[in-house]
Amino acid sequence: MIKHWKRMGIAAGLSLSLVAAGCGADEEEPDTETDDNGDTEEEADEDAEADDEGDGEAAADYGEDVAHTIVGIDGGSGVVQSTEQALEDYGLDDWNVQTSSDAAMIQELENAYENEDPVFVTGWTPHWKFQEFDLKILDDPELSYGEAESIHTIARDGLEDEQPEAYELLDNFEWEPEDMEEVMLEVQDGVDETEAAQNWINENEDIVSEWTDGVDEVDGESISLSYVAWDTEIASTNVVAQVLEDLGYEVDLNLVEANFMFSSVASGDADASVAVWLPHTHADYHEDYEEDYEDLGPNLDEGAQLGLTVPAYMDIESIEDLQE
Repeated sequence: MIKHWKRMGIAAGLSLSLVAAGCGADEEEPDTETDDNGDTEEEADEDAEADDEGDGEAAADYGEDVAHTIVGIDGGSGVVQSTEQALEDYGLDDWNVQTSSDAAMIQELENAYENEDPVFVTGWTPHWKFQEFDLKILDDPELSYGEAESIHTIARDGLEDEQPEAYELLDNFEWEPEDMEEVMLEVQDGVDETEAAQNWINENEDIVSEWTDGVDEVDGESISLSYVAWDTEIASTNVVAQVLEDLGYEVDLNLVEANFMFSSVASGDADASVAVWLPHTHADYHEDYEEDYEDLGPNLDEGAQLGLTVPAYMDIESIEDLQE
């Protein structure tokens, strides 16, 4: 039986064509360049400049509309830390990050989306909100949010020797972002997380069979998994827990804050976690504890991304557009 316990909180460029025009035998007009709309180069430059000014004005208006506030999740999360770094990198001194919870952030997003109001949130993929809403992650030329990330599995020291079957399953576990999002969407639609995980397993027996190939069943051995209360990790942890249970394990799920997720595996209070975002989001925690557990590598390889996220109807493409 799976037990849930220890819930501790949690430019586009313009394409120009050259046209030479002669107006009479005695006099030639200077060459001009026109774009696809028939505008001269000078006119095109003026239009582009006007567009840039318009983008700047729109971004400035957005800032005023949202009181220069970005809606975040919990203050200790990597995406909030990255957002605070972005404010510094882009010189957005008037902006601030309002920390809350994932649920509160989603509610703010939903309220704004219904009225097509501007809103800025801390975002990451995979996440069901990108299926539920038409969203975009703003360009980040300064790489304040880093490159695409992977989600890793970590295991306590000694797990391979003491529980080799569980270790092998954990080491074999890997899937794609769309797999994770299927589970997330079902949970979001009100299906119990355990049931949603089992539904995915039933529909993807070919993938699961690769994880369990050569793994023997056990008779009631206990194993514990720590994870954070992110929709991504609720999905992945429950899927792994169901597969372990199908192999005969008694599974304890520890829902904790990020620092406890790392410390619990490092100390042996938990056996493993499949919820470690690297190399950016959980970098500090990983650096603190990596000598005390084994990193089994990515279970979702370079399929995760953090960034400042807005609805697609907003006329803004880059964090740079927010600069005065």
